[in-house]
Amino acid sequence: MARLQLGVSGLLVVGLGCVLLAAASEPAAASEPAAVSISDDVAALIAFKRAIYKDPLAKLSDWNSSDTVPCLWSGVSCSPPLDGRVVTLDLSNSSLTGFLAPQIGLLSSLHKLLLDQNTLVGSIPREIGKLQNLTVLNLGTNQLVGAIPSEVGDMRRITTIDLHANRLNGTIPLELGRLTNLTELRLNNNSLTGTIPGSNDSIMVSASSEDQIGLCQLAQLTDIDLSYNFLVGEIPTCLKQIQRLSMEGNCFQNNDILNRPIEQCENITVTDKDHITGGSGDKSMIQPLWLLILEVIVGVSVLSMLTLCAIAGLRRRKARSSGDGVPWTRAISWKENTVISIDDDLLGNVPKMTRQELAEACEDFSNIIGSSHETVVYKGTMKDGREIAVVSLSVPVHYWSSYVELYFQREVAEMARLNHENVAKMVGYCKESDPFSRMIVFEYPANGTLYEHLHDGDGCQLSWPRRLKIALSIARVLRHLHTELQPPFAVAALTSSSVYLTEEFSPKIIDFERWRALVAKPFLSSGVIVNGGPLNGAVDPRHMRFMDVQANTFAFGVILLELISGRASLSKDTDELVDWARKHLDQPQEFIKLVDPKLKNVNQENLGIICNAVNLCIDAEPSRRPSMNMIAAILEEGVDTSAATALRASSLAWAQAELAIS
Repeated sequence: MARLQLGVSGLLVVGLGCVLLAAASEPAAASEPAAVSISDDVAALIAFKRAIYKDPLAKLSDWNSSDTVPCLWSGVSCSPPLDGRVVTLDLSNSSLTGFLAPQIGLLSSLHKLLLDQNTLVGSIPREIGKLQNLTVLNLGTNQLVGAIPSEVGDMRRITTIDLHANRLNGTIPLELGRLTNLTELRLNNNSLTGTIPGSNDSIMVSASSEDQIGLCQLAQLTDIDLSYNFLVGEIPTCLKQIQRLSMEGNCFQNNDILNRPIEQCENITVTDKDHITGGSGDKSMIQPLWLLILEVIVGVSVLSMLTLCAIAGLRRRKARSSGDGVPWTRAISWKENTVISIDDDLLGNVPKMTRQELAEACEDFSNIIGSSHETVVYKGTMKDGREIAVVSLSVPVHYWSSYVELYFQREVAEMARLNHENVAKMVGYCKESDPFSRMIVFEYPANGTLYEHLHDGDGCQLSWPRRLKIALSIARVLRHLHTELQPPFAVAALTSSSVYLTEEFSPKIIDFERWRALVAKPFLSSGVIVNGGPLNGAVDPRHMRFMDVQANTFAFGVILLELISGRASLSKDTDELVDWARKHLDQPQEFIKLVDPKLKNVNQENLGIICNAVNLCIDAEPSRRPSMNMIAAILEEGVDTSAATALRASSLAWAQAELAIS
């Protein structure tokens, strides 16, 4: 049903795109040109511009249809530089929203088309195959829908194709096998189905012809990422030799990789399942009668055994609950609960710490600074003087499944790769069996949380310039996590309580909520991985992060509201704060009503920029919220945190400065 809804919404978007493009296209561009020239490049680019209906950064403001040469337009490069044909169109990270006009195919001399990290919708036009000289195509991180056009296979000089992080569906075109110069192919984080062209299925004429089918012909291919789609069948043997290969998060059969949860793969259509067996008709589904009888017998036997095991388990549980309480750390040994062998090389580059050294640092785990049903957070001091926060997961060992152990290790590895000045550094982790322990250790900023400074004190230490600097720093770190990391990383619960401050009031994000979610009961019962098999009942954490960046944008808008208003915003009060603010955000003359009464010397221009950014972040429709790349750019370009600005905002402070100078 989810896939059907996606298809219907995709058709609606494509239909809207066709209407807009029809209105935007010029008569001359609609007909086949008699001769290709610079004027064709101008016509193609103007058609491209008209299909873009949001350009908040004014990237296309200097694109003028009256110009005879487009070589000085933003994002456009020509060869020769001033009066030649267009060879590069680079509008990456430009916050553009619109459709990809079919006239893009008129740019016949184009070598590079870079439109990644925008909000392009609709489908990829088939006319893109006319770009015979294209070497690099990057449309990644947009909202494109529909199938990858087979005409892409006509771009024989292409070396790089990047379509990752869109909403593309359908199968991988067999025609990609024509691109003999292709070295990099990134189609990850889409909704592609079917088998990989070149797999060992019914489209094979014979086993000996495997290396002549589809992607197996691409001898230059060194980097391929097809992860997080709905691909089925088997991974072609020829691709397993590629230097950089990523295939996890699909629905493959009998492959030693991390697949999607079975529940997600069950949503694949019948046609997609036919790709697995190589059949498309009813004949492939017919089974012998004896095999059907055998399946029924086996099914009844398995059901009976499961019923008996469930009854026995309930009796043991009842007997255990009626007895004396036993500390959970001694309930069951870790070795008895292990069902798979976990690869510890995953954490080979992460420092491992002992429970004993953490106990010494945290005063024998008596210095508790936070707790919940799922975690206890201790504060400690290492022997080298570093202050640390230790997150201890509170979970009985008999609930700690093999899946949770693998998830834990993947999360530790993901957190360890975060390297930004405004993310609290992960010092290491602790993994021990007796007593059962799973802990994560972070550097601890000693100046408390942003929430405490704003709401638990008088807020006098957070002046207007200081609050602006904190806002800018948080915007920059979110831009880094959302757009500079692959896959994107979203904070599980971004609030003013998850933003810690150093003595210099530099913000540091600590994502404690991620670990609480890890050991929540619904998650613990989500399933087990056995011998590298599929993940049952839970979405891969990296895919969840990719989908949650828009929630982070909303949360950042709420933090901005807290900074300018001084009003508290816990999870239960968020709607109230946002609803109150929206009454004033629609009228610039009322921005001043949002300001914390404790604040002095508030610069009106800066306040206007902040309020406009808040308005964008808290849009009720997630798809309309801009990326943090755009929000950070707005704040960086519009907000002035210099001391001179603060002085100009207060005539008294300015007069005092003049007197001091004289």
